[in-house]
Amino acid sequence: MFLIYCPYCEEHREEEEFRPKGQAHIARPKDPEACSDEAWGDYLFFRDNPRGIHHELWVHGVGCRKFFNVTRNTVTYEILETYKMGERPRITAESLARGDIQGNVQVAGGGQQTVGATNAAVASVKGEQA
Repeated sequence: MFLIYCPYCEEHREEEEFRPKGQAHIARPKDPEACSDEAWGDYLFFRDNPRGIHHELWVHGVGCRKFFNVTRNTVTYEILETYKMGERPRITAESLARGDIQGNVQVAGGGQQTVGATNAAVASVKGEQA
């Protein structure tokens, strides 16, 4: 069973309680009335689909029913961190490339998340040998 950490409930819960809702951090146009049809269509329908680190919006549908963000590696399916709405991710593709991993990172390994990324976990995300 795969467990996911809910940042609001502050506990690991079964994956069946959660639902992905798409890309995170999408800015709504400030003035939708002045937006062109093309720009509005881009906002509504087009999302990034990167290979590697991706920030996603999820909901804890069976638990607290709150939305939160997940940083996930789309190649390995590992959840690298979960964080509340309004917060910024600590892990990005750029921070992994630079090696700027900050402490207290939630890393999925062996089907369960743990708090505090080890060098081996970070290396596995980057595709390196520990």
